[in-house]
Amino acid sequence: MTDPIADMLTRIRNAGMVGKPIVHIPYSKIKMAIADVLKGAGFIDSCEKKGKKIRKTIEIKLKYEENGQPRISDLKRISKPSQRIYKGYGELFNIRQGFGLSIISTPMGVMSNKEARKNKVGGELLCEVW
Repeated sequence: MTDPIADMLTRIRNAGMVGKPIVHIPYSKIKMAIADVLKGAGFIDSCEKKGKKIRKTIEIKLKYEENGQPRISDLKRISKPSQRIYKGYGELFNIRQGFGLSIISTPMGVMSNKEARKNKVGGELLCEVW
């Protein structure tokens, strides 16, 4: 697998489209940090690390609206292994008129675009969620 973050986003997107309540994703620190940002923004209910040693996974509980639609409409990978995209804090704008968010890997850790602007720090633009 050449892009594990894109695989994570695809698993979340597919699970939401078919209405699954829980998604299991192979564990890594960056994926756990992305899941924590999604949880903090209210796009998912919870994220937990399960298993031991080589069999570690991240269990993500998806959040749905009252009408059964998933809270996450779409996820889009921006910076790819073939083309990295970096933005300064002045270049970070609202996504979907403030209803979405960008997830950025900064020297201070993985955070949303709102947190990065507040802390005046830029970095690699990983993905957009709305």
